[in-house]
Amino acid sequence: MITIFYKDISDTISEFIAYKPLKLLDWIDINKLDWEILAYNPNAIELLKNLNKINWMGLSSNPNAINLLKENLNKINWMCLSSNPNAINLLKENYEKIDWNFLSENSNAIDLLKENYEKINWKFLSGNPNAINLLKENYKKINWTWLSGNPNAISLLKENYKKINWTWLSGNPNAISLLKENYEKIDWTWLSSNPNAIDLLKENYEKIDWTWLSGNPNAIDLLKENYEKIDWKRLSRNPNAINLLKENYEKIDWTLLSENSSIFEIDNEKYKQNKTLISNMLVELKNVNK
Repeated sequence: MITIFYKDISDTISEFIAYKPLKLLDWIDINKLDWEILAYNPNAIELLKNLNKINWMGLSSNPNAINLLKENLNKINWMCLSSNPNAINLLKENYEKIDWNFLSENSNAIDLLKENYEKINWKFLSGNPNAINLLKENYKKINWTWLSGNPNAISLLKENYKKINWTWLSGNPNAISLLKENYEKIDWTWLSSNPNAIDLLKENYEKIDWTWLSGNPNAIDLLKENYEKIDWKRLSRNPNAINLLKENYEKIDWTLLSENSSIFEIDNEKYKQNKTLISNMLVELKNVNK
């Protein structure tokens, strides 16, 4: 029993050490944030512990909210939770509440889906990056539009060239080589949002959709060079645009910014306090062990 106790304490300390407390950037006005949208922000969990302001539908899809959701089971939106990649154990414990349509797109749910084959939504599964082997085994059930956007499906798409949806493929980050070989089929609007397409977009400057490019996390330098073309709404949710947004405070869309994970930073002061607390715990443990 003592061994188990100390193992539990050790595990708790390890988790505590790994945890990095977050806080809002000092220039972010908390009163301008949209609490409904903030629930979707993976870095907002500490802030969202003000339970009266939580949008539980949004929080149910938040991969970092599992512990908070476990403490509030009656408030979970099970449809949204079913697509949450970190919620598999919680879903297994509440099997009857699973939404199998949304679970079919959950990248961590493959084993559970295999055990419930008849409940799979094959359209949603076709977009699931971890479902390629299962899709190959059920070739006739593939939805080729959704598969065209699947980053792990490139080989399968090349083998079924005529079934590709080129609009969806244009947004696929792993499809750049295939798109270059089929230049005339590119959808430039969708390509403008593709994080791996920057070089191709620079070579085809006149075809860029600047609204969609404004949300592209790898397009910041190109956007800075074309400041007047920026769509500030889409830029407000771009995680790599935080410095540019700070410099253009009056142009921020605060609703969309609320979903931007980069509005938070590590709370170093709190982290130091946690480390001190851990050190004290370790000292107490050693004293008890003597």
